[in-house]
Amino acid sequence: MVESRLIQGQPVELPQYRVRESIKAKHVSLKMTVQGGLEVIIPRGFDQSRIPEILHTKQSWIERTIERLEEQRQQLSIDASAALPEQLFLRAIDQTWTIEYQPTGFSRATLSEKGKSRLILRGNTHNEELCRSLLQQWLTHKAYQRLVPWLWSVSQELNLPFHKASIRGQKTLWASCSQQCNISLNFKLLFLPPELVRYVFVHELCHTVHLNHSAQFWGLVQEKDPNYKAIDKELRQSSHYVPAWLEMNGVRD
Repeated sequence: MVESRLIQGQPVELPQYRVRESIKAKHVSLKMTVQGGLEVIIPRGFDQSRIPEILHTKQSWIERTIERLEEQRQQLSIDASAALPEQLFLRAIDQTWTIEYQPTGFSRATLSEKGKSRLILRGNTHNEELCRSLLQQWLTHKAYQRLVPWLWSVSQELNLPFHKASIRGQKTLWASCSQQCNISLNFKLLFLPPELVRYVFVHELCHTVHLNHSAQFWGLVQEKDPNYKAIDKELRQSSHYVPAWLEMNGVRD
C-alpha cells in the first residue's frame, strides 16, 4: 500500500508507514524490515506534519531498501518452507553445526552434541515448537560460553568496565545496558559476522558511561571505534543473517 502526499507542489507516492515516539531518539530515523514495513522513529514532541517531507528526501533510500527487502522476503519464504533447520551457521564464532533429527515414540525430546559440528535432536521431532525451543536453549548456552568472555575481553581492552552480562532472546534488540551497567546480549548475535558483534559490544560498553544516544555517547563510540558509522549502518541492515525459523523481527539498538 502507498500513501499519496503533496510535497512542494509535486504529488509523491509514499509507502505506508507507522510512527513511533522514542524518549531515546534525538532526531528522526527510519527503520524498514521484511515483516514490519517502514517505521518512522521520532523524538517526543516532534511535529509529525514534517514526516512526509522527510520521507521525500529519503525516497531513493526507501526505494532501494524496498527492492532489497523484497529479495529477502522471497528468500525467507523459501527458507520458511523448511520449518526446522538442518544447519546452524554461527558466523560470529566461525562454527557450522549440522542437525540430525532422530524421531522416536517418546513425547519428549533431547538435544546433544556429537563431536564439534553435529547436533542430535532425538525424540518427538514432529513437535516443531519443542524442537525450536531446544535449539534456542542450546544457542543461549553457546552464546553464554562464547560471547560473554568475548565481551569481557573487549571491556578490558577499551577500559570500559561493566557489572555482569546475561543472554536473552530479545525480539527487537541486539543488546541492552541497564543503569546498573548490566549488559544483556541477544543469542542471535551468534549469526552475525564477528565485526558486527564486536561493534555491538563497543556500543553497549559505551552505554555504561552515557546511557543515551547523545553527542557525548557517539563521541565516545567514535573514540573507541573510529569506523563506527559504516559498521552501525551495516548492523541496521543485518537482520537477514538470522534464520527465518527464529522468527526474527527487524533488530536495532
